[in-house]
Amino acid sequence: MTDYNNEEVVKTQSKVNDTEAQSSDTESTTYVINTLVNEDHEHEIKLRTMTWQRAAWLLAGDQVCLAIMAQSWSLSVLGWVPGIITMVLSGILFYITSLTMHKFIMKHPQIKDICDFGYYAFGKSKIAYEFTAIMLLLNNIMLIGFHILTGAKVINTLSDHSMCTVIFSVIATIMGIVLSLPRTLNHVSFMSMFSAACMGIAILLFLIFAGTEDHPGYGYNGIYPKAGPVHTYAFPPEGTTWVAAMNAVLNITFLWVPQILFPTFIAEMERPQDFPKALAVLAGISGFLFIVPPAIGFRYLGQYATAPAFGSLSSIVHKKASFAFVIVPTIIIGTIYSNVSAKFVYGRIMGKSRHAHSNTVLGWGVWVAVTAAIWFIGFIFAEVIPSMGDFLSLLGAAFDSFFGFIFFAFAYWQMYRGNLFSSFTRSVKTVTHLFIMLCGLFLLGPGLYAAVEAIKDDYSGAVKPAFSCANVAI
Repeated sequence: MTDYNNEEVVKTQSKVNDTEAQSSDTESTTYVINTLVNEDHEHEIKLRTMTWQRAAWLLAGDQVCLAIMAQSWSLSVLGWVPGIITMVLSGILFYITSLTMHKFIMKHPQIKDICDFGYYAFGKSKIAYEFTAIMLLLNNIMLIGFHILTGAKVINTLSDHSMCTVIFSVIATIMGIVLSLPRTLNHVSFMSMFSAACMGIAILLFLIFAGTEDHPGYGYNGIYPKAGPVHTYAFPPEGTTWVAAMNAVLNITFLWVPQILFPTFIAEMERPQDFPKALAVLAGISGFLFIVPPAIGFRYLGQYATAPAFGSLSSIVHKKASFAFVIVPTIIIGTIYSNVSAKFVYGRIMGKSRHAHSNTVLGWGVWVAVTAAIWFIGFIFAEVIPSMGDFLSLLGAAFDSFFGFIFFAFAYWQMYRGNLFSSFTRSVKTVTHLFIMLCGLFLLGPGLYAAVEAIKDDYSGAVKPAFSCANVAI
């Protein structure tokens, strides 16, 4: 088991704090970061090697994902006005909370992952550390399971269901294990470049096909034109339930909340101070891709929008041509979540032994075993859960409420308690973080209720059997 903090670094930081009369907080943080980087670079396996440009690619590879193609469906449920407002507000809060996270980590540069972040944000609570660890593993492994299922869905679509879906899931799992073998995120960031590029091509092809086709193929209300001519609307259509609307909101917020990975990303940067540069690049990319393509998709698909929107295309050839590129981001994003999860488990197993950061047979053997176990558990989730989509809504409500909102409201309070209203600017930021806390509690309360109700509706009908060979093609 690892320590809850790096004791040597804390001692170093204490010495530095004793001389704060002669040096600023920034100089103190820089000194500690340099100490951590120098210590890391003495190891055979060097983790703290990412530049901010590589970090930007890693962020983009994680965020430019299939979930973008589910946003047209969210707009079809919420309508233009509530949908766009939710998207823009989620983006603004994402950027604010991410900056708060970075600022907090700069005050505690020994933080290695979200578990360490929870430990410090909640007043050095060991309970918070362990609770966060459980949420980290559940969240990441279930997301890996979703990506395994998505991989099987892609192969099913391309092959016209030529084999049992379980076999396709096994193929996706094996691909994920192989690509997850690199130990450093610097190597994974190189793969992320191809991931983001392939997802971008898939989105572009979808937009071209949606705009050139005479009409959509089908939607959740039936094959075109059963639900009438394609049309869009400003507000939720009549008959929209609270559960449907709340799940559409969760679908949007889920896309905007990847901060569970950010502390690990920052911990592997050579200059963590530069993370805001990578974040700015991500914010620009996300602000465009999370709003513009879904809006265009809703314009052409209207009430026939499905999640993912590829399923609404009327031409089988168009579906396959655009959906084929999704296999790359599907596996590589699963690889990113696997890397972060495996690092946490591996650290708890290996502790501070030489195997933790050296090219030893034991070290690599444990790393491969942990990685394979994580993907295997994800495979089990993918096969036994009847509707991974609804369970992701459950994750969004239960976990994103903490990792996207509540954690950072607490971190802000830890940093500025005692002078929360010391100036006008500070007061505005305090009120903003209070609103962030309320958003997190809203997702945790009504949001969690809506997600549970959706899962109950799934179980009330025909439930997909475990390890089913059924065709899951779009």
